[in-house]
Amino acid sequence: MLVAGLALAPWSTAAAAAAKDAKPAADAAADKKPDAELPPLPADKTIKQSVRVGGRTLSYEATVGTIPVRDAKGKKIADVVYTAYTVSGNDPHRPVTFAFNGGPGASSVYLNMGAIGPKRIQFGVDGDAPSDAAVTKDNPNTWLDMSDLVFIDPVGTGFSRSLEDEEQTKKDFYSTEADIKYLSRVVYDWLVKHGRLRAPKYVMGESYGGYRAPRIAYALQTKMGVGVNGLVMVSPYLDPAAIGDGDALSPLPWMINLPSMTAAHLEGQGRLSPAAMADVENYVRTQFVTDFLAGRSDPGAISRIVQKVSSYTGLEPSVVSKLDGRVDIGSYLREVHRADKKIGSVYDSNVTAFDPFPGSAERQSGDPILDALLAPTTSAMVDFVTREVGWQTDAHYEALSYAVNKAWDRGNADDKPVADLRKAIGNDPNMKVLIVHGYNDLSCPYFTSRLIIDQMPTFGQSQRVKLSVYPGGHMFYSRPGSASSFKADAATLYGVK
Repeated sequence: MLVAGLALAPWSTAAAAAAKDAKPAADAAADKKPDAELPPLPADKTIKQSVRVGGRTLSYEATVGTIPVRDAKGKKIADVVYTAYTVSGNDPHRPVTFAFNGGPGASSVYLNMGAIGPKRIQFGVDGDAPSDAAVTKDNPNTWLDMSDLVFIDPVGTGFSRSLEDEEQTKKDFYSTEADIKYLSRVVYDWLVKHGRLRAPKYVMGESYGGYRAPRIAYALQTKMGVGVNGLVMVSPYLDPAAIGDGDALSPLPWMINLPSMTAAHLEGQGRLSPAAMADVENYVRTQFVTDFLAGRSDPGAISRIVQKVSSYTGLEPSVVSKLDGRVDIGSYLREVHRADKKIGSVYDSNVTAFDPFPGSAERQSGDPILDALLAPTTSAMVDFVTREVGWQTDAHYEALSYAVNKAWDRGNADDKPVADLRKAIGNDPNMKVLIVHGYNDLSCPYFTSRLIIDQMPTFGQSQRVKLSVYPGGHMFYSRPGSASSFKADAATLYGVK
């Protein structure tokens, strides 16, 4: 889940007072002690549960456990907490799927209890509220009948934690390159710990987790010595240059955003369909680009853009005209619901909340989906871990850490996920990829993936890389119909009939 502007209170350390007599620098460093020692996390805990799926009862074991992260000298520097669901029988050849959410700063609760885990809690659709009961139910669309499931919370999310000071934590965990390095090792260590190296392996990531997935797969292939059978990229964050408002010279961000705005408008009219979407996709690839680049050199270019964009989005022509046809995401979410004094979510623009400041020139409130899901998902996950499983800790569960997001060093790796995706499938002619989106998502619009796939080499791409788009937004799986379609597409990837 890409959560813009996120900011886990870091665990900081301070140097102990230096001894009165002078000491060598090495001795002084050895005297430095943390202000407070963190209590150890509990030992791994497993319970037996069952779920009704596909008309039958499936028995499984639910485990909450930890994987230690160590530095080059073997010193433990972090605890990574995971939640695993494994079907009883200890079959070493049963597929296993490793799932990551994004942010950076999001725990894996969203894919766990929203998408593919055996239990789910409702969130992500219009009408959800923070006070909704944190009660889970059997998930009819769980993937547990196809694969064992391991949900990993990166450092600073969930109950996973760094054991280093703030500065070293940023260096070792809060950057794009360090993130891929230690999470790939965590996957390897889990496989070794549980004797699953012979199992077919799948990596799944949502949003920034979709950025992680191909990079982790390539690192597993080339650094860890672990082959990956398939990738599932959910609403992936793949090309930062294609997301946002963009500069005045590039039509790309506007091309990518317009189809998702159009989808929301069509859905509101009951007319959303692949055929209807093909029309706007063709427009942004052709006439829109021509008129956009013509600019003021063609007196009719801007007016043509205004007319088409207004028609596609449902916005008043006067509003679109003021923007010269370039409707940014913020303006769209405010204007499309202004008459109802509501605001739309960037994750699904048809999910709304009342605008607490409708008379303000600028939006002054949070996102309707994020603000509504934090309480029920956090409460449901903590209740499951501490009460049901009995893995007791007094640490706070970080479902969404704004501190991690704020501290993140994005470096110069923006092009890496697509490059590593190409290299990973180029290396392994048997590996398959499923990229999935919701039509209404404006945080990671589906058309980015459409364009990226269209530009990929032809080495088996058409047979091995599939894009599916479903009704809904970033968390389209919150809609039962879309979740069911998603599982059906995944069954093909896993070779399940």
